[in-house]
Amino acid sequence: MTRYPFALLILSIMLLLAGCSSRQKLPDFTASGYLADRGAVRIWRKESAPQTVHLMTIYTPFSASATEKTDYLWQENKLLSIERHIAGAHPESVMMRFDQNGRLSYMQRQLEGRREALSPDAVALYQFDAGRMLKISDDLLEGHILLRQGHWTPGGTVTLCQGGEMHPRFESDSISYITQHQQMSGKPVSISWLEAPKGTQLLLVSLDDVCPVEPEAAHF
Repeated sequence: MTRYPFALLILSIMLLLAGCSSRQKLPDFTASGYLADRGAVRIWRKESAPQTVHLMTIYTPFSASATEKTDYLWQENKLLSIERHIAGAHPESVMMRFDQNGRLSYMQRQLEGRREALSPDAVALYQFDAGRMLKISDDLLEGHILLRQGHWTPGGTVTLCQGGEMHPRFESDSISYITQHQQMSGKPVSISWLEAPKGTQLLLVSLDDVCPVEPEAAHF
């Protein structure tokens, strides 16, 4: 099951940063995210015809090296598949496919050296979490809260994963936090942050390169 709680209070604060005015239509491929209670959640989303939504989420805990990557696929508002991979000391992978009536048609759960079946209650909870994540993605994009990622340089400029440069307007405490991590690593660190119409929020500072996991629209 998903290993991170949904920080609705923090999410609500970010939505308030976005304001309530109407926004121009976003492109079909977008990225957003939010701060959870114990880590950062990054979300990539692509919409295509016919009424297909592909969502990829990466949860990075603040206090551990494990990451949790999940792909969801909907077509015509029906959940077709869930695929989750947990990396770290105790790797795990889960794959589920559903028919057009929402019934489970395929399931595989791989733990350390063994396979286990999921109970019907566990499958139902995965489906519930998928719907909740889609709703969170809807709300973030409605608020025009967008994810940016790249490599931080000492001057405060970020070289973006997809090319180009930006100079995010962080608060002084966020800049200090990034600088501390950079001094520890001795090289430029990777950062992820959120941009909203009324504010900028630092999401993640990583000694590892965040760019390799960032999908490209053409291959997503």
